[in-house]
Amino acid sequence: MTPPPTGKIRYGGDYNPEQWPETLRDEDHRLFTRARIDTLTVGVFVWSLTQPAENVYDFSVLDGILARAAAEGRRVCLATGTAALPPWLARAHPEVNRTDFEGRRHRYGQRHSFCPSSPVYRAAAGALAGRLAERYAGHPALLAWHIGNEYGGACYCERCAAAFRGWLRTAHGTLDALNDAWCTTFWSHRYTDWDEIEPPSALTEHWRGPDHTAFQGITLDYLRFTTDALLGCFLTEKTAIREHSPDTPVTTNLMGMYRPLDYHRWAPHLDFASWDSYPPLDAPPSVAALGHDLMRGLKDGAPFWLMEQTPSTTACRDVNPLRRPGELRLASWQAVAHGADAVLYFQLRASRGACEKYHGAVIGHAGRDDTRVFGEVSELGRELELLGDISLAARTPARVALLFDWDSWWALEISDGPSRLVRYQEQVHTYYRAAREAGADVDVVPVTAGLDAYDVVLAPTLHMVKGDLAARLEAVAARGGTVLATFLSGRVDVHDRAFLADVPGPLAPLMGIRVDEWDARPADTAHPVTLGGGEDPARTSEADARLVFEIVLPRGAEPVGTYGADFYAGTPAVTRHRFGAGEGWYVATALDRPGVDLVVRRVLGRHGLIGPYADRPAVESATRVAPDGTHLHFLLNHASEPARLTAHVTATDLLTGRHIERGEPLTLDPRGVAVLRARSVDPAAPRVRHP
Repeated sequence: MTPPPTGKIRYGGDYNPEQWPETLRDEDHRLFTRARIDTLTVGVFVWSLTQPAENVYDFSVLDGILARAAAEGRRVCLATGTAALPPWLARAHPEVNRTDFEGRRHRYGQRHSFCPSSPVYRAAAGALAGRLAERYAGHPALLAWHIGNEYGGACYCERCAAAFRGWLRTAHGTLDALNDAWCTTFWSHRYTDWDEIEPPSALTEHWRGPDHTAFQGITLDYLRFTTDALLGCFLTEKTAIREHSPDTPVTTNLMGMYRPLDYHRWAPHLDFASWDSYPPLDAPPSVAALGHDLMRGLKDGAPFWLMEQTPSTTACRDVNPLRRPGELRLASWQAVAHGADAVLYFQLRASRGACEKYHGAVIGHAGRDDTRVFGEVSELGRELELLGDISLAARTPARVALLFDWDSWWALEISDGPSRLVRYQEQVHTYYRAAREAGADVDVVPVTAGLDAYDVVLAPTLHMVKGDLAARLEAVAARGGTVLATFLSGRVDVHDRAFLADVPGPLAPLMGIRVDEWDARPADTAHPVTLGGGEDPARTSEADARLVFEIVLPRGAEPVGTYGADFYAGTPAVTRHRFGAGEGWYVATALDRPGVDLVVRRVLGRHGLIGPYADRPAVESATRVAPDGTHLHFLLNHASEPARLTAHVTATDLLTGRHIERGEPLTLDPRGVAVLRARSVDPAAPRVRHP
């Protein structure tokens, strides 16, 4: 279920008129019209207004906001308001407040402060969501439901401890199975009663903080439990909404590569994915792109909503840089290029007080319409109207998949050794960026995803291998595809237990190698790696490697790169193994960016997946295919100088109306964008499946 088609990409953002005098609403809507804003996210933090006391509900504020939106022809993504507790609830029922990792029961304050296992919280939140749905299900302004807000955080109270034990009973079945999964014979931890089990906190299994307890199995399961506990809160509200509003889609705003929650466990329960994108402004553009592709992958490639982004600056960091002229437009079009069917902001009008009063907004405190930011927002609204509905429901025809796995992320980073300097997110991004800068469209998918559509599967630091994944990766190579894995892959099973087999465990037959030993060094220690030149063996390149150095024994694989230092100098650092009609590549160390680029381009080149602008790393290209087969080619120049290109298709630029012939010169302005609608579809062009 997705929001109904509306003729164009939804445009707008968080609107909180309850924070300001009602007299400002006339001016707000005048400015919204000027900026072509048609969608308002309303009610995200209004619980204390809509329910001022335990048995008192007052929807007059929302009544007025929605009525005015409908009168103006705007649609509303209506939030349930349950992300922040009202003070009366915390006072009347202190148990709704969370207990932190150190065992301290918190008093009222902040947001995301509720215990996810609290029956009082769930009952109150579900009752409020149900009343909202009963009241507004048929409202002409209602477009979608927005439950909670940026779910996150963990609780370690007695209720969560009891709920965790119940979760463990379901997950493991018996104490014998649990003891085996957690390796509890280590340090005499074997449990003989479920009630002996405590959440891993500073008072129990503390080792080096929440992510470094002595027993990785219990830490891993508590991360899974917390994911499911918060999902249970979401589902309580969704169930209440469905009793009165069966057809309006329901979502919540996710946070991209957010470590604490496994969004793949949430994905089946979201009617459409939506997320808040706030990359550091000095981050490469591939960071936001990876977040977009991860969110698109949650729903099998279906479009998502960009639920929040700042129009100018954030307020939550020590230093909050301002988006430069053109950066807002570029970031917004990047989201559309990667699958967004909505572009929304936080916030539409600046908060007057509290911690977000300096957060960027479309309309500042003075309410002016002659600011640079308002002008850019208005111009982008005009361009989105030019695009119309052509990109709605369009999909990405990727032939490259990147596996993203929260379990591997958690298991890698909660382990002691070989190096705490290895960060899953950094390694995944390194290989993603290399593929994207080579011009390949990439689907970021869970390890359970079907892989039949892909020629290349990238699996960096796939630390945990679960179920039939190894067999499915072998099937990719057997039919002619290429699978690339890296160091610290194939190390543990679903319970974070080391495989009783040669490293890389179940991946060893595909990779054609054995790893008996590995070395780790400080981040400032680099070892040289010599990489072969592909079809020209005499042509070599040099790269640096850091952090971890696995010592590889080929078992059918051929060396592609070799170490140049320490006692393992001359041994393989990168290998290629012919498997069936395809190949398995293994990178045994953390190569620098040029090294990763070279390896990834060799893999992509084998399948003809190097894009036409691969020599221009600042130019991002992406393709979407509409349900009618129309190909949309997005070109984005992330540089501060013009990019002079040669058009790779015959097309019309939908933003300028200019006709472009294939092979014709094409110039992108600094931070410029082109959206090319191909006049005819190349029969050899990749196809996508539309539901």
